[in-house]
Amino acid sequence: MGTLARAVAKKVRTPAPPRRVQTPQRRDTRRGGPQRSPWLYAGVAALVAAVIAAAIGIVVARGGGDSTNTKTTETDYNALPGIRKTKAPWPPEYRYLADRLAPLGLTTLGGHNGLVLHFHTHADIFVDGKKVKVPALIGINPGAGYLTELHTHDDRGVIHIEAQKKNDFTVGQFFAEWGVYLDAHSIGGYSGMTWYLNGKKQTINPQTLVFKPHQELAFVVGTPPANIPSSYKFSPGE
Repeated sequence: MGTLARAVAKKVRTPAPPRRVQTPQRRDTRRGGPQRSPWLYAGVAALVAAVIAAAIGIVVARGGGDSTNTKTTETDYNALPGIRKTKAPWPPEYRYLADRLAPLGLTTLGGHNGLVLHFHTHADIFVDGKKVKVPALIGINPGAGYLTELHTHDDRGVIHIEAQKKNDFTVGQFFAEWGVYLDAHSIGGYSGMTWYLNGKKQTINPQTLVFKPHQELAFVVGTPPANIPSSYKFSPGE
C-alpha cells in the first residue's frame, strides 16, 4: 500500500472542543454579611434626635409655663373631705380641715420662729368680670387656735407662704386647704375656667403650680374682666 493510501486509511481524530473557562468570581471577604454605609446610621440617628426634640417642644408648648415650676402628687386633692364643688362665695372650710392637712402635706406652725420660707403671692378670681373675694383666715382655724404654712390674714387675696422646713408648696394645696374644687378647667362649681400667671394664659393644671414670691394668679370664669392683672402691689414688707 502506498503512502497516500495509508494516510487515507488511517482514521482521522476529531479534535476535542475547547474547555470553557469560568470567569473568576469576586470573593466577598467581609464578615457578618453585607454592610451598610455609616451615613445611613448617622441619618437615622439624626432623624430620631429630631423627633425627640420635636416631642419635647410640643410638651413644653402645651405646658404654657415653666415645667420646673410645677409639682405633681399622687393625692387627689378634690377627693378629700370638705372639698366643695359649689358656686361662690367660698368661706374657709373648717369642719374637715384637720382631716385634710396630712394628705395635703401641711402641718401647723409652731409660731413664727425659725422660718426658712416666708414670702407672699396674690390670687384674683373673676366670674363674669366681677371679682370674687379670697376670704380671710384660710388655713387659720381660730376655733382650734392654729395656722398652717399656707394662709390668708385678710380678703385682699394675699397668700402667705411660711414654713419651718424648706418645701415646694402648690396652688392645689392652698385651694384644697380652703375647701374649693380646682382642676385644669374648673373652679368650685364653675366650668370653663381659664387662668393666668403674671398676665400670661396657662394651659397646665393650676394645681401643680409651685408658689413663688410675688406671683399674680388670675382665675377667670365666663366674661373676662377688661384687664387681666399681671402684677399686684403688695404692702411694704410683703
